[in-house]
Amino acid sequence: MRRKVALVMVHTSPLEQAGTGDAGGMNIYVIESAKRMAAMGVDVDIYTRKVDNAQPEIIDFAEHIRIVHLNLPTGTKKEEIPSLIPALSLDFKTKVQGKGYSVIHSHYWISGKIAMAAAKEFNIPLVHTMHTMARVKNLALAEGESPEPMIRVQGESQIVEAANALIANTDAEAASLVSLYDACPDNVRVVAPGVDLYSFTAEGRDSRQKLNLDPKKLIISFVGRIQPHKGPEVLIRAINEMMTHNPELRANLQVLITGGVSGAKSNEDIRLRELVNWLKLDEVIKFLEPISRDKLPDLYRASDLVCVPSYSESFGLVALEAQACGTPVVATAVGGLRTAVSDGISGVLVDGHDPRAWASVLVRLVSEPDRRKHLAIGAIEHAQRFGWRATAENLLAIYEDLLRKKDTSRALA
Repeated sequence: MRRKVALVMVHTSPLEQAGTGDAGGMNIYVIESAKRMAAMGVDVDIYTRKVDNAQPEIIDFAEHIRIVHLNLPTGTKKEEIPSLIPALSLDFKTKVQGKGYSVIHSHYWISGKIAMAAAKEFNIPLVHTMHTMARVKNLALAEGESPEPMIRVQGESQIVEAANALIANTDAEAASLVSLYDACPDNVRVVAPGVDLYSFTAEGRDSRQKLNLDPKKLIISFVGRIQPHKGPEVLIRAINEMMTHNPELRANLQVLITGGVSGAKSNEDIRLRELVNWLKLDEVIKFLEPISRDKLPDLYRASDLVCVPSYSESFGLVALEAQACGTPVVATAVGGLRTAVSDGISGVLVDGHDPRAWASVLVRLVSEPDRRKHLAIGAIEHAQRFGWRATAENLLAIYEDLLRKKDTSRALA
C-alpha cells in the first residue's frame, strides 16, 4: 500500500507564482518535494488556500498529488490569518479525519498551528518546517522594517513543543531552533532543499536574445519578492556607489530587479523606483515583473551575477537556482546562504549590508571576467550537490523513522 501524507501550507498556495505576494521559496519547496515523494510511491495531499473562488475544493494536480482547499476566504491577507486559526484548525481536522494519513507535515508557523490539533487527536506524527523564524528575523531587521509579532513567536514556540520532528534547512537553522526556541536536539533534523537540475541548467546561452536583453552589457540581477528583508535597496545603493566611484561602468552595466511587491499595503516597489529615479539610475536599473518558472532559467543564464542581499534566509533557493544555471552569486553571509553559496568557489559572501562593501565586491567581479568564469564553473559543480530527489528521500526517511517509533510505543503500551 502507498503511504499517504498530508502537507499543510495555508498562507500561500503552491499554485501561486513564486516572487509574487507572499509566494516564494516555500511554494517551490512544497510542490517540488511533493512531486518527488509521489514518484517514490507516496500519495500526497497539499492542504492550502484557494487562489480564486472558481477553484474546486479538490484539484488533481499531478499523479498521486492533490490540492485540497481549506475554508479560507480568497483575498485574506497573511496578517489576517492568525485570527482565523481556530476555525481553520477545525476545518482541517474535519477534512483529514479517517483519510488514513501516516504523517502530517506543516510548513510555516500558521500551518503548524492549524495542523497541531488534528495531529494530536488522531495520533498522527507531526513534522514541521519553519522556513523562516520570527526570532531569527527580529535579530536582523532591515532599516525601518517592523518586527515579527509576538503571536508568531508564541505560535512557533508551541509548534516546537508539539512537533515530533522539526526540519531545518541547514545546521545553522537547526542551531537556532535549539538556542532560540529550546527545541529538543533529538527532534531537529537537517534536510537541505534542492534545485530542479533538469530545468535549471547552464545550457542555452542564447537567453539574452529570448529576453530581449543587450548582449554586450554586464547584467546583475536580483530575483525575489520586493520587501525590505530581501535587501533590494542594498543592491540599489551599492550600484549608486559603483557609479559614483567608477562612472565608466554606467554605459556597460544593466541591473535587473525582478519580482513582485510583498506584504499587506506595501508600497516598497514604489519607494524603490522613486529612489532609483532620485539617484539618477533609471538607465542602469530596470524593474521587471515577476517572471514565470519556465522563463526563470533564461534570466539566470542571461545574468553575469545574481545578488541575494537578504537580511536572513533559511536557505536561499534563488542562489541555488542561479548557480545551477552557471551564474555566480553574491550573497549576504547569513543563515542558509552560507550553505547555498560556497564562498570563493561558486560566488562571494558579503558580511553585512553596507552598500560600500557590496560595491567593492561587485566592482572587482565586474572587472575580472576570468574570475567570473572560474566562479561559474564552481557554481555549476556546487549546485549539483542539491537535488529535490535527495530532499524527498531524506524527508521520507524521517517519516518512516517516526512511524517506527510510533509502532514501538504502541507495542509497549
